[in-house]
Amino acid sequence: MSPRDAERRAKHKLAVLQHVEEVSGNVAATCRYYGISRQAYYKWKRRYEEEGLEGLKDRSSEPHHQPNKTDPEVIEQILWLRQQYHFGPHKITMYLSRYHDITISPSGVWRILKKVGLNRLPTSQRYKRTQTRWKRYEKQRPGHALQVDVKFIELLGQTGRKKRYYQYTAIEDCTRVRVLRAYPRNDQKTAIQFIDHVLSKLPFQVEQVQTDNGQEFGQAFHWHLLDKGIGHIKIRPRTPRLNGKAERSHRIDSEEFYRLLEGEVIDDANLFAE
Repeated sequence: MSPRDAERRAKHKLAVLQHVEEVSGNVAATCRYYGISRQAYYKWKRRYEEEGLEGLKDRSSEPHHQPNKTDPEVIEQILWLRQQYHFGPHKITMYLSRYHDITISPSGVWRILKKVGLNRLPTSQRYKRTQTRWKRYEKQRPGHALQVDVKFIELLGQTGRKKRYYQYTAIEDCTRVRVLRAYPRNDQKTAIQFIDHVLSKLPFQVEQVQTDNGQEFGQAFHWHLLDKGIGHIKIRPRTPRLNGKAERSHRIDSEEFYRLLEGEVIDDANLFAE
């Protein structure tokens, strides 16, 4: 409530008190006229006699003891994740549980965001209307289609001349099995090396590989797949949604891994292959 509204409500209560003294001369009649209880009238009268007009202003109804109240530090973390990364309630709950060992329900997160007016995402982050959403699809059998894409990454904590890496990602359309590996180069030779690595890891035969129109997926890569009896199709230019599963996995990698890194990465899994 704004200070102006609080002042207006206090003056209304004062008018009720003055009505008894100057107009009706009867508490019960005034209470019936204004639609309030006599208990409320006497409470307002007592506060006015003790504190004046300030005593008639609305007070907080927050209880004095709240054993289940969320810790202010947790609220600060929730608001920071919302403002910095636009995480939703479920993703905030997952992040706090995984990285900070904090247990809070998605509905509890939503109530905190609602209270401060952050329950709605910025316009650029909201879902599109139903009639304009892209139609989702998925293959019915494993190996029918394999989406492959490349993401540029730069490791934190590097000193001197920074090294660039490229994350190659392959995600199978039906099972959503994902294979990824990072390389210091982005060319057709690297793409061929990656696709051979993927084929050796998947437990089923791949029938078709789908990529964008990047230079790393050129003729050498195309004919390498054909020699293995695997089809290769490229999506239409400027339509990354057709490779949506790989694109979405890259976005999750950025939001839940790369953007949250602090310091130098220890590559125990040998992901960053030379």
